[in-house]
Amino acid sequence: MHLYLHIPFCRQACHYCDFHFSTNTSRKEEMVNALCREIVAQKDYLQGAELQTIYFGGGTPSLLSSTDLDTIFNTIRSFHPVASNAEITLEANPEDLTPAYCEMIASKGINRLSIGIQSFQEKNLVLMNRNHQASDSIQAIQNAQKVGINNISIDLIYGIPANSEVELAEDLKKATSLGVQHISAYSLTVEPKTVFGVQKKKGAFQEIPDSAMANAFTQVRDYLESKGYEGYETSNFAKEGHYSVHNTSYWQQEPYLGIGPSAHSFNGHTRQWNVANNAKYIASGLALAEKEELSPADQLNEYLMVRLRTKWGIDLNYVRESFEKMGHPYPEKEFQIWVSQGFARIENDSLILEGEGKLIADRLSSDIFVV
Repeated sequence: MHLYLHIPFCRQACHYCDFHFSTNTSRKEEMVNALCREIVAQKDYLQGAELQTIYFGGGTPSLLSSTDLDTIFNTIRSFHPVASNAEITLEANPEDLTPAYCEMIASKGINRLSIGIQSFQEKNLVLMNRNHQASDSIQAIQNAQKVGINNISIDLIYGIPANSEVELAEDLKKATSLGVQHISAYSLTVEPKTVFGVQKKKGAFQEIPDSAMANAFTQVRDYLESKGYEGYETSNFAKEGHYSVHNTSYWQQEPYLGIGPSAHSFNGHTRQWNVANNAKYIASGLALAEKEELSPADQLNEYLMVRLRTKWGIDLNYVRESFEKMGHPYPEKEFQIWVSQGFARIENDSLILEGEGKLIADRLSSDIFVV
């Protein structure tokens, strides 16, 4: 079982970010208390199962103080057994990871960092309105390594306008030279309510063409794999033994509990999510916004969507049985076409995307959704 906590505060808004957060941190202590109230209120959701992962996401969880973390961890451990080898991840911005802060979080049992670097190019950091410089990123990784945190993931963004192939290569070379175990590489996606989205609507921001984005993805994948990082999910690359256990649980559709404003929870049959409003969340105690029962079609479609993005692919026997139970034709013809076009291969009764198929995973899965 897995626990996610959403920390909805940031020092400033990045121009690409569409997650729920606030730059007003004045109610951080109230938010921490509200998170703990929800942990208590939701204590039975995971039915007392031992937690294999705890993940602090956001927002910017590295804004949490030592006292904040103590309060949260004490509450978690009061209601959930935590595995001795649990993966405990904190998302962090480079500017927060001072030597003292790294030492503090390591003392709390945090054993994995996900650092929002995005780029080592100063012009890209300015464009995206990041709150750090490239030198901060390098120093942050070194500070974490010095205190013994040896499971470090960094985020990179590719497909940035005016970013050349040479500059992307420099980012990748720098990232792999720092000894990190995991790299999450995301294409720049422009969402309507972000600063980039508003600029795009006004004609002041233009995304790169799809063909250029595909080339950038191929460059990222080929370089990272050449350096020993396995692409185990479309956007995630890891050294051996360093997959994100928490994120893999989502792709394997294991149950998880989400705590905090906008957080989602999943138990295999239902999905629920909290209100995406800090004031309402703090006031309510248990700010459940909505809950939905997942039909067999919903469950199958989610399975197809997430598993086709991974190295494990889809279990063809499970898919065949699921389609037949619902009275829908099994898409064998589509699978054969994918294989003949080089988009996928069949291995040990699983269909796994490869080559260009990885570029269009979401489209391929939607083509065979049960509707």
